[in-house]
Amino acid sequence: MRLERLGSLHQCRLSFMRVLLRRLAGEGWRFSRPKFEIDDAGVGYAVYTATGPQRSYSLVAFAHDLPDDLRSDRVIAEAWDATFALFDGVPTDADIERLKQNVPLQEAGRISERELSLSRANRSVRLWDHVVSALAKGHQPDTDMLDQVGYLMRTTAVYGSGKFGAADRETICNRPELSPPFQVEMLSVYLTRAFVRDLVQHMARIKGGSAATTLDQSIAQRLGLGNSTGLGMAPFVINHPMLFNNWIMAREEAIRRVRLIARATPDDIHLFKDRLKRSELSVSRWVSQHPIQIKKIASLTRDLDRVSGRIAQHGFHMEFPWDALMVWATSQLSMEGQELLASLILEPYPDLVDPLANCMAAAQSDVTSIDGAMTIAEMRHLLENSFGWAFDLDWQSPQNCARAWYVSEEKLEPRLGERFEEPVAPYEQPLAPARDATSAFHDLKAWPDTSNIAEFLLEHPEHRHTVRRAQLSRAAPYGEIRDNTISADVLPIDMLRAKLSFFGATHFDPRSDRWVRICMFAGAPYPDHLSKANAEDWVFPQVAQ
Repeated sequence: MRLERLGSLHQCRLSFMRVLLRRLAGEGWRFSRPKFEIDDAGVGYAVYTATGPQRSYSLVAFAHDLPDDLRSDRVIAEAWDATFALFDGVPTDADIERLKQNVPLQEAGRISERELSLSRANRSVRLWDHVVSALAKGHQPDTDMLDQVGYLMRTTAVYGSGKFGAADRETICNRPELSPPFQVEMLSVYLTRAFVRDLVQHMARIKGGSAATTLDQSIAQRLGLGNSTGLGMAPFVINHPMLFNNWIMAREEAIRRVRLIARATPDDIHLFKDRLKRSELSVSRWVSQHPIQIKKIASLTRDLDRVSGRIAQHGFHMEFPWDALMVWATSQLSMEGQELLASLILEPYPDLVDPLANCMAAAQSDVTSIDGAMTIAEMRHLLENSFGWAFDLDWQSPQNCARAWYVSEEKLEPRLGERFEEPVAPYEQPLAPARDATSAFHDLKAWPDTSNIAEFLLEHPEHRHTVRRAQLSRAAPYGEIRDNTISADVLPIDMLRAKLSFFGATHFDPRSDRWVRICMFAGAPYPDHLSKANAEDWVFPQVAQ
C-alpha cells in the first residue's frame, strides 16, 4: 500500500472495463443506433442503445462545432467538441430535447434521475484531421500516428453517482449489470468510443463524397478513448477506504489463488506466454514525454526481457511455478515489472479470478458509525497497526507537511496547495490520514487503557474521522495508503494510476505530477462486433504472425 507500488499497478482480469465487456458478451447484449442526426458541419446528436436481458441503457451524444481556441482539457472549460449523458432506458424525443438544453452545458446544466452519467470529450485535433483527410481520399490513416496518440477524442470528465442531478448510486447498485464498481461510467465510455468512430467516418464522407472509405476494422480497434484525469480524482482512494480495500483485496486474493497452483498445464503456459509476448508489443507502443514515465517504460521493457529469459532458462516444471516466478521477480524486477507480472499470471485462470469481481463493490452502509464502547487500548492497537510507520516522522518539519489538500471554490474540485507559500491551511481537507492518526495517538497517551473512545471524543472531537477510519480497518486491512499524502515529494499521479488501473486503463502518460492522460478500451471490439470470442483478450494487441 505504498504509493510507489500503487503507482505501478496495471490492468488485470478484474479491471472494470474487462468486467463490463465480459458481461455484455456473455449475456448477449444487443446494440443499436436509433438516432444519428449529425449535419454536414458535424453538429447534431446521436443515440446508442445497449439492450440486455432485463434493461436498456442509451448514450445520448451531442456533437458541437468547437473553435480551436476554446478547446481545453481543463475542468474549468465551458465548451467541448462533444457532450454525453447515459440514459436509463430508451429516450423519447422529449427526453432528447430536455437533454439538448442541459447536457452541452455540463456543470452549468442539470440532468435528472433518468440519467446515470454526464460526460464530455475533445478531439485530438492533429490525429482527427489526419484520419478525416485519409478516409476522405479513400485511404486508411497512418498506423504509426494512431499508435503515437492512441485515440481520436479524450474525455475530460465522466460524472456519475448523483452529480448534477444524475441518479444516485444507491438507486442502481442492486442491478446485476451495474453492481460491480463503475459499470455506468465504463458503459458510457464504451458507447462514446463507438460514437467517435462513427462521427469521424461521417465527417470523412462529407469531405470526400463517393471517394471516401471507412476505417478498417483492425485499425479502428486499435483506437481507444483518451482521458485526461487530474487532482479531482486523486483523493478518491483516501475518501473511500472500504471500497479501495475491496479492490485491492480482490486482486491480492486472485494473485494468492494463482500462486497456490501446484502445477501449470501446457494450456496455461501457452496462454501466459502469449499474453507476455503481446504485452511486450503493448509496452513498445507506450509513449510518454514525462521523465518519470519514460524511465518506467524503459525499465519495464528490460523487465519483460528478463521474464522471457527466466522462462526460457527454467520453464514451468517446478512445483508452484507461479509462486516461484513471483518470488524471483521480487528481487529481479522493478515495481512496474513486478505488478505487470502479477497481472499476467492471472490471465490463464478465469474460473479462479473472475468471480472475485462480484466482491469489489462497497455499499454506503459498509462505512460504519463509530463504536463508542471501544477501549482506548483497542484504539491504540488499531492506530499502531495502520499508521505505526508514521509515528516517528517529524510532523513539524516543512518537508513532511509541505502540501495541503483543499477544495476549489470555483469548481468544487480537490486541489493541492503549498502550505508555506499559499494561504490554504484554513481550508485544508482531512486527506492526511497518517498525520492525523499520529496526532490522535499522541492525545490518546494521556488516557487510561480501560476508558472508552466515546469519552475521549467528547474532549477531542477533531479526531472523529481518524477513529472512524481506524475502526474501519478491522474489516478493511487494505483501506489505508501507507505513505505521507502531504509530503513535499508526494506524487498525486500515483493515486491516479492506482484507481485508473482498476478501471482498466493502459498507456499512462503523466503530464505533470498532478494529471495524467490515459487510453481506455484500446483494442476492444466495437459493439457491432462484440462476441464471447473477442470479449476477453482485446487489451493485449495482436502480434503479427
